[in-house]
Amino acid sequence: MNAVKGLVVKAVAGRDNGKYFVILGKEDKYCLIADGKSRKLSSPKRKSIKHLSFTGNVIDINDITDKKLRKVLGEYSDT
Repeated sequence: MNAVKGLVVKAVAGRDNGKYFVILGKEDKYCLIADGKSRKLSSPKRKSIKHLSFTGNVIDINDITDKKLRKVLGEYSDT
């Protein structure tokens, strides 16, 4: 799967292991991810692509706030 903007991913390594994030951008081997709580949309985390598991679900991140992002990602952590 290709890392695209708005893709929901799960961290599989590091201190944020098991948490869900959304991709905000992509650099060479890295993605910029945010979850709206520990990593706000204004200051995304830079994480290696090999430490992410792609869910295959894409959400619209245009005009989204941190609160809306937390609500959307909360649905994934329950499953």
